[in-house]
Amino acid sequence: MRTTIRGKGLNVSDKDRDYIERKLQRLERMLDDESGADVELRLESKRKAEDSHIVEVAVHSGSQHLRGIASASTFKVAADDVIDKLERRVVEARQRPRDRRRAERARYAEQVLANPVGAAGEAAELDEESPIVKIKRFAIEPMFEEDAITRMEELGHTFFIFVNAENEQVAVLYRRKDGRYGLIEPDIRSGYSAD
Repeated sequence: MRTTIRGKGLNVSDKDRDYIERKLQRLERMLDDESGADVELRLESKRKAEDSHIVEVAVHSGSQHLRGIASASTFKVAADDVIDKLERRVVEARQRPRDRRRAERARYAEQVLANPVGAAGEAAELDEESPIVKIKRFAIEPMFEEDAITRMEELGHTFFIFVNAENEQVAVLYRRKDGRYGLIEPDIRSGYSAD
């Protein structure tokens, strides 16, 4: 971290300079190598003795800019206060994107759970980055093929998923180009290998 420490109207002692640089190393571990810190120390005689030493720190790291100020009875105490504040802000800023992703995942899970399997075929909308843009859930009732054809025609769909009442297997009924119907019945045992 590139660090600039200067005093406004005063000379910064080597003790204070070394102490502040050592404290800033805590922030340096959390930021990238291109980060920098500008520290300004000033002494204001108009203030009470316990607030007369002021330390102002500005940290720049990529697109992140943080500024903090603290006053205390000595520069060391003020530096401790302001660097602690900045450290908390850096941690919060790093946590924010993770929290945002967690919140998005939680909202998605709430959407899915809020749209339980229903007879009407309720749908959940997904985010635009996903290749799946919609999830539709509906209750599958066992029915015969003729009933599935009737139901598919009522809905105006070109395919229909149902549980075949004869063998209790999931099946897909679809309309072929010649106007007749096709039926897909998965055979999980053939070609499936647990290896």
